[in-house]
Amino acid sequence: MTIDQGTAAGSAPPSLIPAHTMALVGTRLRGPVTAVIAAKEAQRYAQAVGDLNPVYFDEAAARSAGYDGLVAPPTFVQYALVQGRPIEETRTDGLFQGDIPLDLAVQRTMFGGEEWDFLAPVLVGDEITAETRLASLDQKEGSKGSFVRITRETTYTNQAGDVVARTRQIGIAR
Repeated sequence: MTIDQGTAAGSAPPSLIPAHTMALVGTRLRGPVTAVIAAKEAQRYAQAVGDLNPVYFDEAAARSAGYDGLVAPPTFVQYALVQGRPIEETRTDGLFQGDIPLDLAVQRTMFGGEEWDFLAPVLVGDEITAETRLASLDQKEGSKGSFVRITRETTYTNQAGDVVARTRQIGIAR
């Protein structure tokens, strides 16, 4: 699909966000997905990212630090809940579509950043559930024309119903 980026002087650029897509703001895009946090996987992740904090590997160290058991590295929750998908489900830009596709007048989406809020420790043995919602959509003007900023918010909740983390991922769609 080709999009005309030119606009007449003084007129607004054409909308890249159809009304039916804008109406999806607040809607769940993915999940809920649940996984139990396993020590071996959490420790391998810690080693892979170079974070060798003893609270991830030594239960006595974790307890002496005030935890009820071994702790998982903070961003491990995202990795632990990734679900594999067949290659046939990739879009032309190489990304996977959410459970609810977003209809935008764009050709591709790229990663635009991520913010995390860590609200409580995630312990080995916790059952974590993730749910992703479309937090916002807005059209912006850049030096190369119009683009859409997509914000998806994922909330991670433990088996007690406590929110342990939240992430906001920004996508840039042109």
